[in-house]
Amino acid sequence: MTARVVILDYGSGNLRSAERAVARTGADVTVTSDLAAAAGADGLVVPGVGAYAACMAGIDELGAGPVIAERVAAGRPVLGICVGMQIMFDSGVEHGVETKGLGLLPGSVTRLHAERIPHMGWNTVTVPAGSRLLSGLAPDTRFYFVHSYAAQDLEALSAATVTTAAHDQPFAAVVEAGALSVAQFHPEKSADAGYTLLGNWVKSLP
Repeated sequence: MTARVVILDYGSGNLRSAERAVARTGADVTVTSDLAAAAGADGLVVPGVGAYAACMAGIDELGAGPVIAERVAAGRPVLGICVGMQIMFDSGVEHGVETKGLGLLPGSVTRLHAERIPHMGWNTVTVPAGSRLLSGLAPDTRFYFVHSYAAQDLEALSAATVTTAAHDQPFAAVVEAGALSVAQFHPEKSADAGYTLLGNWVKSLP
């Protein structure tokens, strides 16, 4: 049976490129702001680009936060990408302003401590044992990143399966916590490596 995946349209994200990338896995993909469709799909993708506060404003305006939280609580898969990952955390701090997030992952998203900002381009990741999303990938596999902020409090994520990357300092590149999976890089821009990740996620859908 073909997995039904909804990519949530809340006014932010590379919707069409994400749609094409997920569809390549063989899933039946719909891009929509319809919350009933988001609640009922086998898998929900929450993309996001730009500012944390703007993405949260879009989520709040649509009323999507409770739908995302209810899916995760019920064990129904959600995949957050880039800022769609970041808003799953308790909060985000940009330009000295703290914005409340969805609170589905512990900790805050803060500015990278690095000489060059943003972190842009291809980078390797360190995959822990037990990662389902990155199963089958070589240790030197590279993914495409574009971001200035990240989840850097790795101790707060000790209960999850955390894949890290480093840009002067380590940060969370992928977090797998029950039904919730998130990636800081862009799978849809990461060629075959990103396709493998998305394929692994789609295969895991109930």
